[in-house]
Amino acid sequence: MFEHFFQCPYCWEEISMLLDTSISKQTYVEDCEVCCNPIEITPIFQAHELIGFEAESLEQ
Repeated sequence: MFEHFFQCPYCWEEISMLLDTSISKQTYVEDCEVCCNPIEITPIFQAHELIGFEAESLEQ
């Protein structure tokens, strides 16, 4: 597992999430721990190293 810090696309607070380095590319939705809005998370790993990361808001 890899802890990654980033800004929430809704409230702009810095939050962190644990990412699974064993999956090279994945997309899933998690709620912000501050404002509780859903964020689409897309981490990309190569050889267990984070090479790309997107955190997008889901328009409601």
